[in-house]
Amino acid sequence: MHLRLFLHSLSLAFILCAFASPVAAQPALTWEAALRELKPDVFAPEDRARLSGMLGAHLRSRLAEANARSRADWLAITNRLQWETFTRSRLEKLRASLGAPATPAAKLNVRTAGEIAGEGCRIRRLVFETRPGLWATANLYLPVRDRERGMPGLLICHSHHRPKEHSELQDMGMTWARAGCAVLVMDQLGHGERRQHPFASAKDFAGDFRVSRQDYHYRYDTGIQLSLLGESLAGWMAWDMSRGVDLLLSLPGIAADQIILLGSVAGGGDPTAVAAALDTRIACVVPFNFGGPQPETRFPLPADIETSFNYAGSGSWESTRNLRLSARDGFLPWVIVGSIAPRRLIYAHEFGWHRERDPVWQRLETIQGFFQTPDRLAFTHGRGELKGSPPEASHCTHIGQPHRERIHTAFAKWFGIQAEEFSKPVPEDQLRCWTPALTQAAQPKRLVDVLPDWAQRLRDARGTSRSGNPAVHARLLRNRLAPLLGEVVPAAKAKVLRHDNATAATGLRVEKVVLQTEAGIEVPLLLLSRKTDAPRQAVAVALAQEGKAGFLQHRAAHIAILLEAGVMVCLPDVRGTGETRAGSERGPESSDAAHSATAWMLGDTMPGARLRDTRAVLAWLRSREDVDAKRIALWGESFVAVNVSNVKYPTPRRVEGQPRVSDPASPLLALLTALYEEDVRAVYTHGGLADFASVLKHQQVLIPSDAVIPGLLAAGDLPELVRLVALRPLKQTSTVNALNQRVDPASKEPVSEAGPWLVEQLKLTKP
Repeated sequence: MHLRLFLHSLSLAFILCAFASPVAAQPALTWEAALRELKPDVFAPEDRARLSGMLGAHLRSRLAEANARSRADWLAITNRLQWETFTRSRLEKLRASLGAPATPAAKLNVRTAGEIAGEGCRIRRLVFETRPGLWATANLYLPVRDRERGMPGLLICHSHHRPKEHSELQDMGMTWARAGCAVLVMDQLGHGERRQHPFASAKDFAGDFRVSRQDYHYRYDTGIQLSLLGESLAGWMAWDMSRGVDLLLSLPGIAADQIILLGSVAGGGDPTAVAAALDTRIACVVPFNFGGPQPETRFPLPADIETSFNYAGSGSWESTRNLRLSARDGFLPWVIVGSIAPRRLIYAHEFGWHRERDPVWQRLETIQGFFQTPDRLAFTHGRGELKGSPPEASHCTHIGQPHRERIHTAFAKWFGIQAEEFSKPVPEDQLRCWTPALTQAAQPKRLVDVLPDWAQRLRDARGTSRSGNPAVHARLLRNRLAPLLGEVVPAAKAKVLRHDNATAATGLRVEKVVLQTEAGIEVPLLLLSRKTDAPRQAVAVALAQEGKAGFLQHRAAHIAILLEAGVMVCLPDVRGTGETRAGSERGPESSDAAHSATAWMLGDTMPGARLRDTRAVLAWLRSREDVDAKRIALWGESFVAVNVSNVKYPTPRRVEGQPRVSDPASPLLALLTALYEEDVRAVYTHGGLADFASVLKHQQVLIPSDAVIPGLLAAGDLPELVRLVALRPLKQTSTVNALNQRVDPASKEPVSEAGPWLVEQLKLTKP
């Protein structure tokens, strides 16, 4: 045992005099040994699979409710007026969910890097400013000769696989430019020449990694950073495409009523559909794999697909499809695609398609019927399934030639575009836009240069509380956070599903309890105590991602100190922690990340949901006759090791040797609970994050997504929360920065001080 902790243990005799006299007190080391032998599980082994899937099942049931609401909404719509009224409100909510509306510049700032003469076309290399300091790189394919009028303008959104220079994109650009169109292929935010990480080639990292996938993987980081500001990756991509439309409309000879938007198969269709729904200048849209069945959907579709289909989708780390608040506010993907009517739509699928049973296709036909424009709806699809291989399955990187056949037919009918496939790609390096001279002139910025200033403007706009009354300030912060967290009040009094008592030979009393905090959510907990003469005992409620098992493994000595002092220790596994975890991974591809994203779709967050669970546990504790409701403390822990100051950062995504991700979710939960539960006596945290604003300063995000509250930095940040909680006793140890490095680097080997400090704060005081 560390010397510091040992000395604290020796000093307990002086602290215990403030408590009721103990009966048969055991030495701290005896309590510690008993705790280490204690089995933390409340449920039997055969319940493990159900528990690990509990949170996922709960979220799926809520998605099913959202699907049922959406279906009922649809069945109530019988005419054009009803549809327009329905979509108007949904699109307003979609727009609000994407982030604060930006103001376009009076004139688009466009600069030319050069032009390539092609065979039957020419390729202009451009950069244009989409937001102050942020530039998009693009290739503009044009006919050999400028057209005086009637030139269609096409904008192609690439997939998450490859940026604008890819040969498949070149084929489309050249094919349609040779047919008399202007075709803009731009790098999306985070991709190609707009990447936010340094791994552009194999020489940029000593180990092996997939260079071509880093832009895709780093979407996670950009998505988290934008979410903290109340923004979204889908919203920023859609905004950039609207600036691309500005560029097309600025060209001489362009036909303003013939702007066409195409979204590629993997990650390109999502923001394309959103952009088209919100920008009515777009006359036609081709969003692949958005709105209806996905490449992962099992075929053939069942006969009951109208009622069983998951219209809402589900959450994952790649945020452009699982839009925040979409399930709560009703702008499901099918609604977004349907809202494009009466403009032209090509409903597009990468692989085989079951047209006869696709419920979204049937809705799209009905919607165009409301406008009496059935001829403005077309489709295209490939063959085979995702798991298949070419040529049986029509895999492509963006939009393949088999998919383009039906697109050509529709474009010829609607816009008179007579295209013949042409392929003669130029070397990719010839299509790059940033030259030294252009870089010097434009001074392009990265997100890490822009977002911290954005956060500062939010702080300046928010200001500080004008009231000198801390209670008023706390109420203001609660009111700002509540809409972001989701519901913060438990739905009902927790129901006790199980309550077992046992007393060990050492005198350790162990209560194993299961609380149902809301439908489908069970919280297993241990309540540890020893017999004392005190009619009511203080309680320390300990929270960690590893749950009660983690505390018994890593903090048994501190729990022993609390027990010896006559303090109860409550170890609840709130949803998604401890016994109810879906796995130990915390990264982008983890179940935790998927659950967090799904909660965002439902208007919830994992910090908010766990706050409800914790408040329900506190209410249950206060209802007990043996608990002193005025002496409850919170203990939020992270057991994750910190990164050393010289850790290599950043690193490519999904390689060995990643820097450790911090785990500030439980320290944050303790602080949030104290903010909403004002009679909590004291709060102790270990391994918490110093602030979320610093996450914006680095290309790689080293916090788990389920610790993120979308829009938090518009409402406040951890320092403000800490100041208000610190009006009561508060101690924070081993606080980390955004890189999971100790804020106080001089502390080489920080030791948790939870046990002695909490005992001191929970001692009896005179009225």
